[in-house]
Amino acid sequence: MQAAVPATGLFPRAGHTLPWRVSPQPLVLSRKILRRLTSLGHLLAQFQDASQRIYRHSAEGALHPWLAQMLDAGKPSWLVQVQRSQSLKNAHPLIIRPDLLLGENDSLSLVEIDSVPGGLGITYWLSRVYTSAGFRVLGREHGIADGMRICYPRGAVIAVSDESSDYRPEMHWLAAQLGEAFPVVRAEDINTLAPGQTVYRFWELFDCENIPVARRLCEAAATGDCVLSPPPLPHLEEKLWLSLLHMPGLQSTLQRELRANHLQTLQALVPHSWVLDPSPLPPQAAIPFLNLHDWQQVAALGRQARRLVLKRSGFSPLAWGSRSVVIGHDSSRDVWQSAIQSALSNFPAQPWVMQEFCETAIVNHPYYDPDGHLLMMRGRVRLCPYYFRHEKSTWLAGCLATIVPEDKKKIHGMQDAILVPCLAE
Repeated sequence: MQAAVPATGLFPRAGHTLPWRVSPQPLVLSRKILRRLTSLGHLLAQFQDASQRIYRHSAEGALHPWLAQMLDAGKPSWLVQVQRSQSLKNAHPLIIRPDLLLGENDSLSLVEIDSVPGGLGITYWLSRVYTSAGFRVLGREHGIADGMRICYPRGAVIAVSDESSDYRPEMHWLAAQLGEAFPVVRAEDINTLAPGQTVYRFWELFDCENIPVARRLCEAAATGDCVLSPPPLPHLEEKLWLSLLHMPGLQSTLQRELRANHLQTLQALVPHSWVLDPSPLPPQAAIPFLNLHDWQQVAALGRQARRLVLKRSGFSPLAWGSRSVVIGHDSSRDVWQSAIQSALSNFPAQPWVMQEFCETAIVNHPYYDPDGHLLMMRGRVRLCPYYFRHEKSTWLAGCLATIVPEDKKKIHGMQDAILVPCLAE
């Protein structure tokens, strides 16, 4: 694997080394999980389409006006106008990457959906390396590259912002495999637009103010003068959509917009979640499933009772990469109470969401220490499958597993983690 690292590296500051633990084998998933992963892409595509319809109905005042108000809060008016444009009515991301936590008995918990996913290049690189070693990984050796070529048949300018610069080396490597039709540029350096040009947006929409051409690109996408992918739909990048899945007042709307089995599957996958809205409840009411009257009671919970996760919903540099995550039973009472007060004070401009903490399974997976000795890690797993959408098809093109030591509560890429592709047993 070290010999296969490209000369330019895959991560900034890592040079020609791999900043994670190397394993001699992929993560083996059961056939039950494989079936769920294979069908999940279509389900998430349907959910995103339903979210787009619900948002637009709300923005037009046809139902739940409060919903569009909450999803638009804190965003510049020009970006709100862009996402409401007629030309983006049926727009959607072409790549969907959920974060799935692996639980006991092959259960999965869906805790986030990323429309601007990092890890594309790393997953493709790992798929190629492990395929060359004789493993048949999910998505096959060239699944990521094939997906990019199918979804962007004329190529695309891959524009990576400084905010997302940690992903620039892997995107440069991916682009080199795709060919000249996929140049990588610094988003801040773009100053001209070719008519009908496709730009692959590798920046979060909160970062538009720091990218001189971002507003022009978004507005050109709204008028059809260019293709910006993922499309500039900031409401779809809010984590609070997963909270809305369980909101009692939205159930009839969700049932109209989604097939019954799709809605049931999603609700079973997504842990109970809530938007931290400081609006007072009537005396006889309670926060659903928590059965508490207000957020002050949630803040006062004892350590064992607060198996809850707090995080920003979106449109903030602190809303990705676990930067804002506070885990209730892993924090002191003061930190927990302060985080809840901060979240409530940020509403509505910066919504926060709270999720049930998901218990994860413990797996044993081999890895090499720096001296080349083979050791075994007891760890927790996050799965990141990459789905591509083209016309009416959605398919799995690769799956990255991140395995962290069992004492870690947050599962993300780190020096102590094992990063591997997946295969079916």
